[in-house]
Amino acid sequence: MAASWPYLGSRADLEGEQRPVSAASAETSIPSTLPAEIGQSVPEVVDLGIPDRLVGARRTLIEWGAVIVGALALALLVRTFLFGAYYIPTPSMEPTLSAGDRIIVNKVSYRLHDVNRGDLVVFSPVDPVPALGTDDLIKRVIGLPGETVMLDAGRVIIDGGLLLEPYLSAPDVTEGMISGVGCIGSVVGVCTVPAGHVFVMGDNRGNSRDSRFFGPVPIDSIAGRAFIRVWPLRALDRL
Repeated sequence: MAASWPYLGSRADLEGEQRPVSAASAETSIPSTLPAEIGQSVPEVVDLGIPDRLVGARRTLIEWGAVIVGALALALLVRTFLFGAYYIPTPSMEPTLSAGDRIIVNKVSYRLHDVNRGDLVVFSPVDPVPALGTDDLIKRVIGLPGETVMLDAGRVIIDGGLLLEPYLSAPDVTEGMISGVGCIGSVVGVCTVPAGHVFVMGDNRGNSRDSRFFGPVPIDSIAGRAFIRVWPLRALDRL
């Protein structure tokens, strides 16, 4: 028995002409009634508000402007409260840091913990030394509050014990005389570090003006701890 296919309608049906339909196909055919024949209106063309090219370009500029302003604001907050970039202008920290190096300083370190011996700290001296030509200095923490620092045969003595300094070019290069400025007792050659201060020195002991000359540094004047060198790239490293 031949299969019968459903009749889907023709142009004649749409124009209202009658056409005989077999009983089998009448059961499976799709009604060809138009919306107008059942009282429905034909949908109107509606403007969906799709922006033209000029409006789209304006919106893109506004969006990118907001992104750039937000990024700049975030960078300013990070630089002000979290991290700072610093340039090393002198060789006073050689061989650890050389003139021209760039470092990142963590400004929240000492809000979380105390200053530790051996830290590289950036600070503003209470009485800036004009000859240094810079407002901020970077030195290594040698003596902590309450400790007594003195020099003997090119070595550093802390509370009577020898300080080991593997970061120096040689173990006995610490020359000069401790002035005693700002120290408890003000004894030349010896410095007892007062509370709230640290005794700092540069790693290039023969070419560094540090606590041997201007005395201990107030901890409140420390901007943060240097923790990474970012330039030059070949020397990228933690400090």
